[in-house]
Amino acid sequence: MNSIKDLKPTAIWQNFYKLTQVPRPSNHEEQARKFMLEWAKENNIEAEIDEVGNIIMRKPATPGMENRKGVILQGHLDMVPQKNEDTDHDFEKDPIQAYVDGEWVRAKGTTLGADNGMGVAAGMAMLTATDIPHGPLEVLITATEETGMDGANGLKPGVLKGDILLNLDSETEGELYVGCAGGLDSTIEFNYKEEAVPAQVKAFRLGIKGLKGGHSGMDINLGRGNSNKLLFRFLKTYAAELGIRIASVSGGTLRNAIPRESFALVVIPAANETKLQAAIKEAEGIYKAELSAKEPTLQVTAEACELPASVIDECTQFRLTNSILACPNGAVRMIDSMPDTVETSNNLAIVRSEQGKIIINTLLRSSVETAKEALAQTIQAVFELAKADKIMFDGDYPGWKPNPDSAILKEMQEIYEQLYGKKPAVMAVHAGLECGILGSKYTHWDMISFGPTICSPHSPDERVNIASVGKFWEYLKATLKNIPAK
Repeated sequence: MNSIKDLKPTAIWQNFYKLTQVPRPSNHEEQARKFMLEWAKENNIEAEIDEVGNIIMRKPATPGMENRKGVILQGHLDMVPQKNEDTDHDFEKDPIQAYVDGEWVRAKGTTLGADNGMGVAAGMAMLTATDIPHGPLEVLITATEETGMDGANGLKPGVLKGDILLNLDSETEGELYVGCAGGLDSTIEFNYKEEAVPAQVKAFRLGIKGLKGGHSGMDINLGRGNSNKLLFRFLKTYAAELGIRIASVSGGTLRNAIPRESFALVVIPAANETKLQAAIKEAEGIYKAELSAKEPTLQVTAEACELPASVIDECTQFRLTNSILACPNGAVRMIDSMPDTVETSNNLAIVRSEQGKIIINTLLRSSVETAKEALAQTIQAVFELAKADKIMFDGDYPGWKPNPDSAILKEMQEIYEQLYGKKPAVMAVHAGLECGILGSKYTHWDMISFGPTICSPHSPDERVNIASVGKFWEYLKATLKNIPAK
């Protein structure tokens, strides 16, 4: 497990290894925050923590570079806690088991935390470097980015003094990001009545699992399955024929992760057990055929279990099933001028029942504010027709509009071409980079986002390309060396 510490460049990999040893799931970043402040003290680095948990560290310019514009290196402290069903891991206590797999580093059965541990590790490496020329340097490590961008939202104007923000939270080496989508959360609730379990029934735990999942922004256009959609498609198809009654449902865990696993505890008349097994086999065959290239390990399962204490009333089951099927999911529209980039999307992220309520969470994204509002209206209309008891939208955050006159963009394009003999791609990303929020507070900032290649973030398949980390580090060093004068 320690072999990642021996990878090059050691300045980044050793710091990343340290981060894997400290629990830092979103909303539970206390241990990581303590570690970062102790690390700064050990290395004589000026550091402070603001009232919302952001860490700000500063390093003076190297001799002869004092007249350069100040640069802020920015990443986020938290990571998405996702694991495979058969993995025994407590994200609040256990270290990440990272290992080298050929050209990649990945984790055993869990998310790796390269998103955004790589960006944080690069900032740490730059703060302790003694042989890299740079102007005045600040490192901003924000809190709780993955579940609401709390740190970015809570950052006070005027705290940071630099002029250029380098966001280190992008996930394809060789691409420079100059814009991102804004986002909006939706929460829908159905109240249900608990009814007595019918007589002469058997209970089963229906499951959709084995899906890839992934980042609800970066991966939303890849055609991967959504386990919530597939589960309720099964229920819609077979509920009447098999006499299915739902007792509880649990699908997805995070608003910004495409759901990989969904389960429903159901009862059916005992006489229909054979029909249920035939339906499971039929549905799995259909879903696999439709998603064969994207979801080769998809499974539809039914495991016998103990009878529940009650079931959800039939009316609510009907309204829930139909509204989940009707709710928009996936890419809704692409950007006309960038046809490979999603403009607007929705991730039907979570469906769960608890204490007489069924709670549904989705995450809407769009680089066009009016399109985001229109999608919210569509979702609202679906659940109003289904007579949901609560429909709420919150957590709205702005997108980041590209600046075609960006001086740092021009500089970084030239540097990349000098280093690697080709121009970097200039992109907008369908994800919620913090640049939109931060730029609204520091309107004078010139901003670019870049990073090493990270695949399948927000899922246990997350992995970071080793060679790309080296290129990312060389590019960052060259960029800081060439920052223009004030």
